[in-house]
Amino acid sequence: MALNYVGVAAINLVAALLSIPVIAAGIWLSAQVDSACVQILQWPLIGLGVAVLAVGLTGFVAAFWRLPWLLLAYFVGMFLLVAALACLAVFVFVVTAGASSGGHTVPSRAFLEYDIDDFSGSWLRGRVDEPGRWEQIKTCLAATPAVCSDVNQTYATAQDFFSASWLTPLQSGCCKPPTRCGYTFVTPISWISPISAAADPDCGAWSNDPSQLCYSCASCKAALLHNLRREWRLADLILLVATVALLAVYAFACYAFRTAKTDDLFRRYRQGYT
Repeated sequence: MALNYVGVAAINLVAALLSIPVIAAGIWLSAQVDSACVQILQWPLIGLGVAVLAVGLTGFVAAFWRLPWLLLAYFVGMFLLVAALACLAVFVFVVTAGASSGGHTVPSRAFLEYDIDDFSGSWLRGRVDEPGRWEQIKTCLAATPAVCSDVNQTYATAQDFFSASWLTPLQSGCCKPPTRCGYTFVTPISWISPISAAADPDCGAWSNDPSQLCYSCASCKAALLHNLRREWRLADLILLVATVALLAVYAFACYAFRTAKTDDLFRRYRQGYT
């Protein structure tokens, strides 16, 4: 009998440990420039992960010290948390489905460029396009040196820059004008405008001001959305695996608790009979 309750406690401790990858996924997202500026998914992940940790530890304490009322609270709370994690995993999968998974090649360039039309109608684009939202996001991006300052220090010549296949999506979409605009390279963040630049909204939006660059361009939004989609899908995979594992552990805990209760009742019956 005692071993059964110790087993329930051990299982609940495993459930608490399964919160770690969920919390880690949220912390990883918060460390990514785009996710940190958008601030949508990381806090629900961290919040749910911390809740799973707290409830799992509560279940461990309740089983180890055999507190039935606290165990009942654990089972109810963990059930609700598993359901919430599953709903979040499905939601992230749905809102990241259907958009382009990559950029587009352009002539004489090794890097990729990104098109906002690949995200038409997506929930993510709707959140980014909310009134005043993009102003906050682009201010955050402009204040992050790793976005455009690094690219300016890395590539000294046009040939180096044009052959840079490892240019990140944000560097491609936010730090330079789109290739179709026909700007003349001076430095990675300084370009000479052609006469017809204003004909294309993105071309007209470019500025050599380091605080402006192409942060107002649709290509910058597209690059950010591409990054968000990729990062969210990776976080969703971690979330899905953790949720399935947590569901299995929860089911096993229910079984172990039922067995422990049955053994307890059987022991009491035998004591009463004898």
